[in-house]
Amino acid sequence: MGNVPSTVKHCLAYEQLIQDYPWLRRWLLEETPITGHQYPKFVKIVEVGPRDGLQNEKEIVPTRVKIQLIDMLSETGLSVIEATSFVSSKWVPQMADHTDVLRGIQRAPHVQYPVLTPNIQGFHDAVAAGATEVAVFGSASETFSKKNINCSIDESLLRFEEVINTAKKKQIAVRGYISCALGCPHEGHTDPTKVAELAKRLYEMGCYEISLGDTIGVGTPGSMTTMLQSVMKEVPISAIAVHCHDTYGQALPNILTALQMGVCVVDSAVAGLGGCPYAQGSSGNVSTEDVLYMLHGMAIETGVNLDRVIEAGDFICKALDCKTKSKVAQARSGML
Repeated sequence: MGNVPSTVKHCLAYEQLIQDYPWLRRWLLEETPITGHQYPKFVKIVEVGPRDGLQNEKEIVPTRVKIQLIDMLSETGLSVIEATSFVSSKWVPQMADHTDVLRGIQRAPHVQYPVLTPNIQGFHDAVAAGATEVAVFGSASETFSKKNINCSIDESLLRFEEVINTAKKKQIAVRGYISCALGCPHEGHTDPTKVAELAKRLYEMGCYEISLGDTIGVGTPGSMTTMLQSVMKEVPISAIAVHCHDTYGQALPNILTALQMGVCVVDSAVAGLGGCPYAQGSSGNVSTEDVLYMLHGMAIETGVNLDRVIEAGDFICKALDCKTKSKVAQARSGML
């Protein structure tokens, strides 16, 4: 029978095609639709609201509120909830109650509660408080690294190596974060090769997963594609996650692009909480509610109950006396 050229399909009328090619009607009925992209069947959501979402709040959030938020999120089906950060209270006062938070939550058996540990002291404090998974966070920007964690990229890697090696001995998993993966508030555009090199070094040190952060939300599907192509040459796609802020409204398109490229781990924050204390102008993280709505609408499984996440978002927004940034939550409540 041969193949009908695509140009013919588009240029000739349907009925004329059927007359000229009698077999075409049956062929069209039997043809399997082609979407153009293969999406993952399951996406792991890493909820970062209790840490990344709350660290930028100007008013200190009561410890009991943080604990209740985490406990509510633990009942949503989420498998990873970033609980707090073991950083100096001098630099991030909002996280000064890290030990009380980690010890106060009701741990669900199916949930991991990683915490950020910028150095070996933070790691030891976290372990003493009961941490079973930690994360280190670096930057692809020299300037941002110095302003965020007070050291150069190379110096930060030495700190991370000490943390990771110690964690290995204690059989504690380590996740790696790379900020400014698509742009820096001080240096502008970030070279994708720098991101790839840093991701490679963190992965080789022993980080089981590398989260690539668009810290100031300047990325687009184009720059996301270019950056991921570079990183994927150095790190397996199964070990890559994306962490998108929604400053320019590009978070969901960027996540969709990452999914198309094979990424199946997405960071998000309930109610779109967040920002970065060292990145002026950075808006909140992409909301967990909006990510779930998109994924579920694509028939991608997450294991997470959207309604319960909305309830958790409503709780924390009332506690903070703020409006949710989730479009889905706004629509469900009639706020739009």
